[in-house]
Amino acid sequence: MKKLLYVLSAAVLCTALLAGCDKGKGQDQGQAQSKPEVSLTVFAAASLTEALNEIAGLYKSAAPEVTLNFNFESSGTLQTQIENGADADLFISAGQKQMDALAGKFINDETRKNVLINKVVLIVPENSAKGISSFEDVLTDKVKLVALGNPSVPVGQYSEEIFTFLKSWDKVSKKASLGSNVKEVLSQVESGSVDCGVVYSTDAATAKSVKVAASAPEGSHKPVVYPAAVVKESKNADAALAYLGFLGSPDAAAVFTKIGFEVVK
Repeated sequence: MKKLLYVLSAAVLCTALLAGCDKGKGQDQGQAQSKPEVSLTVFAAASLTEALNEIAGLYKSAAPEVTLNFNFESSGTLQTQIENGADADLFISAGQKQMDALAGKFINDETRKNVLINKVVLIVPENSAKGISSFEDVLTDKVKLVALGNPSVPVGQYSEEIFTFLKSWDKVSKKASLGSNVKEVLSQVESGSVDCGVVYSTDAATAKSVKVAASAPEGSHKPVVYPAAVVKESKNADAALAYLGFLGSPDAAAVFTKIGFEVVK
């Protein structure tokens, strides 16, 4: 009987040891399969604020190991920051000019791609009663002050192109209240400190106290295309490229489209 008990005890002990080994092996394998934490810094045009913040929640589910850090500013300011060595992994511009300036030296040209298209509109305060309904109205006495982006930012450059097309830039520039990015232009119109302003249609769509008075005349400015590229000095180039790929996914495209962007196929 004693001999039988010894045999049974030994069998139970071996079974427990084997189970512990298997459990430890499973834990080791799980740890080996988990991905390392990544902190990704995205420099993006201010007009992308609402869209990218919403998409960030979707990306957290797809890539929980990645923490997204956004720097939203005018594309011109972001360009200068990258040129001065700012820590960035990905740059998304609201204009080709700023991306072109970084080509070759500051971005990985092979990763560059066009991701979005936007439109330019004239907006007025929601309670405006001035009868402003076209870009041509900016030339009249209906408008004493118009908010525009400064010449170093894409929305300001598109604005200048539009009013140059209308042969009225000299006159309009004398009425201009300049903003350092499109959100500052939007804020001036929202506050009622100006009669109207020129922004992207997506900014108008996400604002609560403005209304669109007119779309830019056909052919009056260069297409508003948003290029993106991985920054050459990025320490997380693979993660940045994976995130850029996600921005073209159906889930991300649905958010962009809802806000008013056109997604480049």
